[in-house]
Amino acid sequence: MFQTPVVIIGAGQAGLSVSKNLSDAGIDHVVLERGRTAERWFSQRWDSLRLLTPNWMSRLPGWSYQGSDPAGYMRAARVVEFLTGYAESFDAPVVHGAEVRSVRRHRGRYHVISDAGSWSAGAVVIATGYCDQASVPRFAGSLHPSVRQITPDRYRNPAEVPDGRVLVVGASSTGVQLADELAVAGRDVVLAVGRHTRLPRRYRGIDIMWWLDSMGVLDRPLTPAESQRTAEPSLQIVGSTDGRAVDLPSLADRGIRLVGRVRGTDGGQPAFADDLAATTSAADRKLHGLLSRIDRFAATAGLGREVDLPDRPRAFADYPGAAETRWGRGRTDGIRTVIWATGYHRKYPWLQVPVLDAVGEIRQFAGRTPAPGLFVLGMRWQTRRSSTFIDGVRHDAALVADQLINGALTGSTRRAS
Repeated sequence: MFQTPVVIIGAGQAGLSVSKNLSDAGIDHVVLERGRTAERWFSQRWDSLRLLTPNWMSRLPGWSYQGSDPAGYMRAARVVEFLTGYAESFDAPVVHGAEVRSVRRHRGRYHVISDAGSWSAGAVVIATGYCDQASVPRFAGSLHPSVRQITPDRYRNPAEVPDGRVLVVGASSTGVQLADELAVAGRDVVLAVGRHTRLPRRYRGIDIMWWLDSMGVLDRPLTPAESQRTAEPSLQIVGSTDGRAVDLPSLADRGIRLVGRVRGTDGGQPAFADDLAATTSAADRKLHGLLSRIDRFAATAGLGREVDLPDRPRAFADYPGAAETRWGRGRTDGIRTVIWATGYHRKYPWLQVPVLDAVGEIRQFAGRTPAPGLFVLGMRWQTRRSSTFIDGVRHDAALVADQLINGALTGSTRRAS
């Protein structure tokens, strides 16, 4: 069994960020990755996926985007290159093909068993990411066997989706992007809309992310009370240089039928709630509240003459075809394929340390779990809205690394000089 002060599980943006911090501090460690560096970006993303954040927001500890298109949005393959280059830049101690089989605590140390060997460590950082297991509701099993069911980690492109009507369930970033792509490909698409966060790609002539970044909205640390609340849905935007909108009125303009959330099944087909009006109204109220904050910020910062005049997106209720876009309650016949864009959950069958809550999530605050020396990184809303962004994980990585460097480890942790 190898000895090391720290084992990091996962070589994505989270694991590599804390590895960089530890390397800079002279802390020996190892990064265990089940496949290749940035494996999830390799194997669990659809072909056309781009980052929601512009390239200039790709900032990791000691590393940032240096290409010729700062206002563009990286494709998944380019993200792999970005993260692989990052690992190589500081010679990150990544062990590939090291799928973890067991983590347990024994006599004050952690024993980590993987396909590539076993390690004994004073501390472990779990950086396996937020998008681990695609969530599918239990009632999905009662759909008719002829209905094919797909999760976003298995979706690649419209050509691989069977002919016939497609239901996309979920109107956050993944759902609206897949619905839009399928509609552009000429498919008959229905979008089941639940709670969502509506945003324009650009506002007053500037990328919405510039506003959020400049105002500190994404990186404002959460209070303890805020960190315990239900996380907000992911942003309803797409990384597209043509400024393409994927809000609900735009999708309806492209022929996508909008319905309420899926409440279950009826006769082997999905059944829908009659809640589309209430859901869209709530999203529009939050949208206009945020845009008002941006307007006030622009005025206070003296940007009034440098940006465009306010041009508010139309409310869904004011969309001319709003009444015709939904089918109301009841079931919808003819669905041949369902894509469950209903979020993610995490599973830790290998974690033999009592830190999971009633729903299987790791209990943590600012990355520290109840178990001494056990940390987590890359969780949604871990300390701020941007905790799962490539741009935001650097803040949480610094917090976790500081805890490791300043007291979480025992014994000699620094490299011999």
